[in-house]
Amino acid sequence: MAEKKQVPLRLSAKLYDAIAAWAEDDFRSVNGQIEYLLTECVKQRKKDGKYVSENLDEKIELDIR
Repeated sequence: MAEKKQVPLRLSAKLYDAIAAWAEDDFRSVNGQIEYLLTECVKQRKKDGKYVSENLDEKIELDIR
């Protein structure tokens, strides 16, 4: 099995709470939920054939702060 890398991650309290609630609904740990979500995003990106965003430097607005 491949070695997993540790990555320091800083999240706003509101985003963490949202992910924690979602993780609980899916019977996962917060770490497991984040890994699952990132994996799904990468799969979707590959499926769509989009590897680099055309607007990579554009900041997106999310109501999670």
